[in-house]
Amino acid sequence: MTVAVERPNSASKLKRKNNHYSLQDFFQPNLEKGIIEDWNGLRNILTSEDFIIGLQEGLEDEVGEASAAVMYSIGCEWGRQDALVFTEWFEKDFGRSIRQTNLPFLLETWWWPFTSQGWGRWQVDMSDRKQGFMFISVFDSAVARSLGDVGKPVCHLYAGLFSGFFTHLVNKELECIEIQCYSMGENYCKFLLGGKNRIDAASFWLNEGATTRDIEGRLRNGEFLK
Repeated sequence: MTVAVERPNSASKLKRKNNHYSLQDFFQPNLEKGIIEDWNGLRNILTSEDFIIGLQEGLEDEVGEASAAVMYSIGCEWGRQDALVFTEWFEKDFGRSIRQTNLPFLLETWWWPFTSQGWGRWQVDMSDRKQGFMFISVFDSAVARSLGDVGKPVCHLYAGLFSGFFTHLVNKELECIEIQCYSMGENYCKFLLGGKNRIDAASFWLNEGATTRDIEGRLRNGEFLK
């Protein structure tokens, strides 16, 4: 995770390349302070797979099945806070409002730092936006990769992150659910983002044994919980 700090002077002296980085460009170690700051002046913390596993297992020991909701809530707050930081540096770099920017470009600019930080690559399917939902695929999820095949969705932090960020972006409450996970033996993770009625429907269908393809088809046919 990252937290916002004042943009370091060293980064401000470098020529901006916006959403294209080398590893050496993106991370700016400060040996005197013992911290690592990234291209946008955010403080980064390096963690191992053991840390992610320990965090997940520790939460499960403490709160049981509620650990998924806890991770989702953490992700939501992270997404909301990151949206504020992103808005600030994007508008400063590009000289325009995020609401006056081509959406695919905006989203790729937002996610590039996450890819650089090791959170994985993503692909956003916006073909169903007019129906009030869309799908997000994440390849090489840091959480799912660390936990391995455990037979259940584990990327609740990502789901919360997407919910928090997109809620800020569109000024409308959006929820998110993982409908396919690498930790269930799939090749990549897939998330559904939309209003509460569609997320509740997808959750119900998942519990009934529906596949990702089933859920996609039913949503595109206009089904949801009223």
